[in-house]
Amino acid sequence: MLRRTVPVVAVLGLVTGLTAAGPPEAGTGGGAAREGTSAAGCALRQQQPHQDTLNNVFTFDLYCDNLANDMYGRASYDAPVTGRLKLSPSWFVCWTQGDAAPGESKVWYYTQGDEVASLPRLKGWGLVPARVVASPRHPFPGLPRCSWF
Repeated sequence: MLRRTVPVVAVLGLVTGLTAAGPPEAGTGGGAAREGTSAAGCALRQQQPHQDTLNNVFTFDLYCDNLANDMYGRASYDAPVTGRLKLSPSWFVCWTQGDAAPGESKVWYYTQGDEVASLPRLKGWGLVPARVVASPRHPFPGLPRCSWF
């Protein structure tokens, strides 16, 4: 899937620059951040259409630095691994609540992974725990809650 362009290891040196300059354009196309919604390398972007395999349509996203991580079919660590985030930054279209490891947030973010794992019909769509997303707050202000979880 051609969505992201910067390897995770390269992000560490870019975080400071992203905060000051805004996000670089990704494989899904650049987009202007909404006024006042950029924080710590994260920004809400308008006119970023995405459609998942459930036919949910999203018109904007959160573009944010992230860690490489498995993606899950539901907001639970015992759910099937549907894909993997391997590159950063990534986009996230909504959030929900689910399982939390001790000391972690219950927030999970929904996106499409860079690699498909189990359940290929989902094309890598799934959830990652909030600790993966480099946002100063969870959920990120202005990002909608996923309505079907």
